Amino acid sequence: MEEKFDPFLAEWISFTKSDQYNLVEKCLKMAQILEYPELDINSYVQKINEIGKALKVSVTEVKNPTYLISMLNEVLFDNFGYQADEEDYYNPKNNFLNAVIDKKSGIPITLSILYVEVAKHIGLELKIVGFPSHVVVKYNEEMILDPFYGGRLLEITDLQEILDRNFGEGVEFEPNFLDEITTEMILIRLARNLKNSYAQSYAYEKSLRCTNMVLALEKNSPEDIRDKGILEERMLNSDVALKYLNQYLEMNPNGEDVDFILELIKSIKDKSSQ
Repeated sequence: MEEKFDPFLAEWISFTKSDQYNLVEKCLKMAQILEYPELDINSYVQKINEIGKALKVSVTEVKNPTYLISMLNEVLFDNFGYQADEEDYYNPKNNFLNAVIDKKSGIPITLSILYVEVAKHIGLELKIVGFPSHVVVKYNEEMILDPFYGGRLLEITDLQEILDRNFGEGVEFEPNFLDEITTEMILIRLARNLKNSYAQSYAYEKSLRCTNMVLALEKNSPEDIRDKGILEERMLNSDVALKYLNQYLEMNPNGEDVDFILELIKSIKDKSSQ
């Protein structure tokens, strides 16, 4: 079976590959394509600008970064009431910037995007850091901040605690975990979060669209090629499923899940020969 042309995916590729749009606009475009077709991107950019203006008005002429970060935290978290969504962390909405802006709560990645964008209004250049399992923000190399917890300053011990909490005690902190990540990597991370979220709620078509969004940006990602094969199988597209599952085995012949994938391929072939 041939893969169907997806106009949404074509729109996503042209939008994300364009230098005309920034990270915030690209995140809002993702939300528009997946869940909110009526979303007005400019109106949400304006909402962020309003927080930025409120911050700008509240700071004095002092340009000390510690002072500016403290004012950023006060305005975003105390005055505007943004906070971590710990109760419903895995809700897909937490990956959509418009939903996070409206409900004033989110997960590390979306709160970090908002935090960095608002900071620009007072000339504070913060960078988004792709720390494993918990996105954070840094100012230069010495200040690591966690927008999920009110912009608190993190020490290496705090970062190791995050790793222990999410991976058990098998992952040691490495300095490269604090490298800045690109716009593309942030979009990939959001799309993967959504891929998993949709798959868990059996929304396979949406999960597949997210997988295709990732592969449009990172075409040789083995895990996403594998997941595309699995999702195509669940949607009964046997030929396409076999193509991607076999491609995954070629790319990752020693993967831990090879036995599972081989079994899946066998069951697809058995079904088609009946």
